[in-house]
Amino acid sequence: MKKRICFLIDSIFSYGGVQRVTAVIAKELAKDCDVTIVTFDHPSMENTALYELHEADIHYSYFAYPDTPLWKESFCKAYSFLYRKVLPQNRLTSDWYSHSSFPSEKRDALAQELAKGNYDVIIGVHAPLAVRLASCRNRLEGVKLFGWIHNSYEALFGKDSLYIGSDLRKHYEWQLEKLDKTIVLCHDDAQKYHFPTDVIYNPLTLVPGTPSNGASKKFLAIGRFSHLHKGFDLLIQAFSLFAKEEQEWTLDIVGEGPEEELYRKIISDCGLEQRIHLHPFTNHIQEYYSQAQVYVLSSRWEGFGLVLVEAMAHGLPVISSHLPTSQEIMGDFGLYFENGNVEQLAEQMIAATQIDWKKKSEEAIEIAKRFDVDSIIKQWKAMIYE
Repeated sequence: MKKRICFLIDSIFSYGGVQRVTAVIAKELAKDCDVTIVTFDHPSMENTALYELHEADIHYSYFAYPDTPLWKESFCKAYSFLYRKVLPQNRLTSDWYSHSSFPSEKRDALAQELAKGNYDVIIGVHAPLAVRLASCRNRLEGVKLFGWIHNSYEALFGKDSLYIGSDLRKHYEWQLEKLDKTIVLCHDDAQKYHFPTDVIYNPLTLVPGTPSNGASKKFLAIGRFSHLHKGFDLLIQAFSLFAKEEQEWTLDIVGEGPEEELYRKIISDCGLEQRIHLHPFTNHIQEYYSQAQVYVLSSRWEGFGLVLVEAMAHGLPVISSHLPTSQEIMGDFGLYFENGNVEQLAEQMIAATQIDWKKKSEEAIEIAKRFDVDSIIKQWKAMIYE
């Protein structure tokens, strides 16, 4: 009998690395399992052509939380403030906080939505949904509950975190412990959690296009336009330094997001409109990899850095921030620079123009083979069926 698998995700019908890798894993599991994606997307957003979801037999359920009465919302916010700022943090107060931050109307509605699917396994995608899934534990008896964490530990709980913050680190860990499995994307993160986790790398999520021929004199970067994550502001500044030394190279940045106008202004201020080009996301991203000569990851943090694998699968040498996940994926292959250091990034861009490109390209393709979807899906199936 087929296993019934559910992915609980904020959005599947939008552009993003998490959406893409979730779609790939869901499609692969759908070959042998009955797969449903429960999403907070509005039904009008459905677009199964995105990530080629139409190629698999996947069911979709559209969920929205009910409203919470204003009086209860005020009470919950008051307790949440006390937990974060005043009360001692222990497992008991953490459980109370899980209720105040996720009121009963919403929690009961989510539990009911998940229970009606009669799933064998439910996978909460991202830490916040994984914690909300944990709060439904008592309503989902006999169901395996997994949390799939896509952000790095530092991005989630570091002192400068934009996501959760250090004041809720213990709460998240206590709640995640209630799940049957918590899946993280690299061993460096696994060592930072104070309870057992499982490491499964993200797979290569696309069929590589034509390998680069290494002759275009183009740098490439891909990701959401968010400088506090992807660091494209650093990349543009570094390219402006690089451009003073090298006159022929250009930079393509592919992505979308709220900071596009900021980037265009920085490019304009640097007088580089003819050498730095911003492009929207596309379902045919392989064309950009094939036409590039060197890939640049300027991120301030990464949960996994799937674009590194995609770039290497197209034979691209890689310049990267010195991040734990980059080091784990590439080892000594990458050209690294200190996280946030514009001058070092510019120096590595200059160095990349002088490498033995053919040798690096061949090495890149071999490294990328370690992340093929068949080997990754075996790990998922082993966890689901154990």
